[in-house]
Amino acid sequence: MAVSARRCGDLLSLLRDKRPLVHNITNAVAMDISANVLLALGASPAMIMAPEEVEDFAAVADGLVANIGTLSVESVKAMRLAAAKMNALGKPWVLDPVGCGATPFRLAAARGLVDLKPTIIRGNPGEIAALGGALGGSRGVDTVMTAKAATKDAASLARLSGSVVAMTGETDYVAAGATMLTVAGGAAVMPYVTALGCSLSASVAAFAAVADSPLEAAVAALAMFGVVGAHAARQSDAPASFRTAFIDGLYRLEPDALAAEVEIGEVTGLA
Repeated sequence: MAVSARRCGDLLSLLRDKRPLVHNITNAVAMDISANVLLALGASPAMIMAPEEVEDFAAVADGLVANIGTLSVESVKAMRLAAAKMNALGKPWVLDPVGCGATPFRLAAARGLVDLKPTIIRGNPGEIAALGGALGGSRGVDTVMTAKAATKDAASLARLSGSVVAMTGETDYVAAGATMLTVAGGAAVMPYVTALGCSLSASVAAFAAVADSPLEAAVAALAMFGVVGAHAARQSDAPASFRTAFIDGLYRLEPDALAAEVEIGEVTGLA
């Protein structure tokens, strides 16, 4: 199943027309940049964390991201309640398993959320490998694996979970069933901007709220980050100024420009 460059641009237009409300149960580090990225993109962010209200908010939200970065027993409860409610309502939700291989508690929490059938799982290679059963790919919340080395883990996780798996790295990979696509772009400075990956997961949830399939939602979000990241790096290759240039670039990005610059490929022979 291919996703065209033109479709990525069309989805950006659709997102801005519909302005989906994205429910973020996310970590303390990511809240500011996730909210600003969603606003610049054209979506509407909400940070609703209390277990007592997440199910009620799911009724009005268009998408959910569950991010385990700053984990607690209460936040896990909130994520599980919200995810189950989104499933019951037929709405998309995204799991960001931040640093899930770092501790047994974190890994158990992430795997428990995978059992609730996320629409999309978005993580770095170490996180995806840990969810797929291979430990030792992370140092804290950072990956020590390349995306290329973890492609079989991503494909396996997609088959076993039934979720679309979006794995980010030097090249991004998106696995859905027997299909794996690649998305090029980005910039070397991006890992030095804290929680930029978390804001990508929030953006994936925004696209999932308007797309026809989780695969095209994940590809469009990754393509957008790749294109805008490359543009922003030409203006600044230092983290603080890059962050500003990146958010401004999202706000200014035209759908036709996104469609013109997207680089999507396909991986074969992973079975």
